[in-house]
Amino acid sequence: MDRFLSHYLLRLDAKGRISVPAQFRAVLVRDGFDGLYCYPALDRPALDAGGNALLAEIEAVIAGFSPYSEEREQFSLALHGTSETLKIDGEGRVVLTDALKAHAEISDAAAFVGLGRKFQIWEPSRFRAELAEATAKVRAFKEELGTPMTVAATKPLGARE
Repeated sequence: MDRFLSHYLLRLDAKGRISVPAQFRAVLVRDGFDGLYCYPALDRPALDAGGNALLAEIEAVIAGFSPYSEEREQFSLALHGTSETLKIDGEGRVVLTDALKAHAEISDAAAFVGLGRKFQIWEPSRFRAELAEATAKVRAFKEELGTPMTVAATKPLGARE
């Protein structure tokens, strides 16, 4: 499978290195990326990470804006300008830069969280809180989807009463 799935809690060692989960490294290898593309998430106190697939997705978003437009410049600055390409060592570890750790408030441990096409790296207690909030929202959304549809909503387009 070529998706980042599940979550893993790992500790930084005395030298500040942290292991990338083996399952995530396997996805990166299949993606053909020699390392880890990582940047501060735009809307969360976490790090977004991945390989070529993530980079291609970002490039596609940026390319959707007109050349030299303000939006293109802002997206490029926010995503390219804060990105790091981290080297994965022979033991499967990376060193998170001080800027990345500061954004996510990571000190001694981190949660690696699969999101399909990318993964995020969180400070563990913040991840638990975010997961609880996301789970509650999904449950509410599921309940909303599970309510019976009204008669008007179930009629084919153009049908008359």
